[in-house]
Amino acid sequence: MIWLILGVLLWSLPHMMKRFAPGLRARMGEGPGRGVIAVAALAGLVLMIVGYRNAAYVPVYDPPYFLRHLNWILMLLAVVLINLQFSRGVLRTKLRHPMLNAVKTWAIAHLLVRGDLASLILFGGLFAWALSDMILINRQVPDWTPPPRGTVVNDILYVVVSALVYIAVVYIHGWLGPSPFGG
Repeated sequence: MIWLILGVLLWSLPHMMKRFAPGLRARMGEGPGRGVIAVAALAGLVLMIVGYRNAAYVPVYDPPYFLRHLNWILMLLAVVLINLQFSRGVLRTKLRHPMLNAVKTWAIAHLLVRGDLASLILFGGLFAWALSDMILINRQVPDWTPPPRGTVVNDILYVVVSALVYIAVVYIHGWLGPSPFGG
């Protein structure tokens, strides 16, 4: 599980560098700094995937079967939230951290149906990263200016695109790993 733990840390720490070490991050510059952050985050992602796939199954709790249905709804919400970052409608003006909220929702959804130690490390770790990053951002920049308000038509298009992305994620998830809908 060491690769999984290192992966979660290698994903989280570079993403939070701007909050924990703003001076160091500023000295790295925008071009080279972003490159280093991107490479570290990508390495963290690879380590998380390898670590999670190779982790021994260590049961911690046995999730009730009925929570699968709540998982499906929360996952749809997570897709809607992560795509909200790119929306130019009315909805985007209502939520400050759509991507971080998407990660938290995604993590909770998975923790409802996965009760093993590797899942607790992966999904719990990424939940902790997203929550702490939101808290740090809100403390460092307490005032938020919502993006310009778009039209409701953009929101409708956004919801349709999110539904299509959700279908694609379900299909790919079933192809790469366990089917989200069982079977």
